[in-house]
Amino acid sequence: MDTSQIVELRQYTLHPGGLGTLIPLFEREFVTGQEAAGIRVGGRFRDLDDPDRFVWMRAFPDMAARTRALEAFYGGPVWRAHRAEANATMIDSDDVLLLRGPGYRVPDDAGLVVATVCHPADPARFTVPPAAHAVHRTEHAENSFPALPVRTGEDVVVWFAAYPDADAHRAAPRPAGPGGGLLRPLRELRLVPVRGPLG
Repeated sequence: MDTSQIVELRQYTLHPGGLGTLIPLFEREFVTGQEAAGIRVGGRFRDLDDPDRFVWMRAFPDMAARTRALEAFYGGPVWRAHRAEANATMIDSDDVLLLRGPGYRVPDDAGLVVATVCHPADPARFTVPPAAHAVHRTEHAENSFPALPVRTGEDVVVWFAAYPDADAHRAAPRPAGPGGGLLRPLRELRLVPVRGPLG
């Protein structure tokens, strides 16, 4: 992906069992449907710690391109044909971080991807840990597509890491802040990549 683009990190809370419906529908219809509208669809994930959460990413060259692409997709035939089925799986789809960064391509051999979401006390002076990669920061531009809310009023730094499995992640060093202390506050999203039409 480009070195700097607009990235959405989207976290959906689903009705129990909703993943079994949403993932095949998403893979079959919404990946190519969004890409045809100019949206770059990134990783799609199950949340290892929540069986009813779907996490995914998409990217745009800039905010103007985001507006055009979202208008095209959500006003187009693919979404109209399948929105009722998709929306029926969801309790909440408004947990969305609007970020600026390089995006993240899931390695083919990744069994687990960890997205670390940090709320630094002073974002302007925050330095990411040395091992952090694919670093993203809050994009503060006004949301120009208000039909899809994004989280506002917060500054986050998000970075990604891939591991073969959960055991390898547990054995990895924890993110450290200034002076070597454990970096806080942060949240680690432990994500299992969706592979293929049936996940």
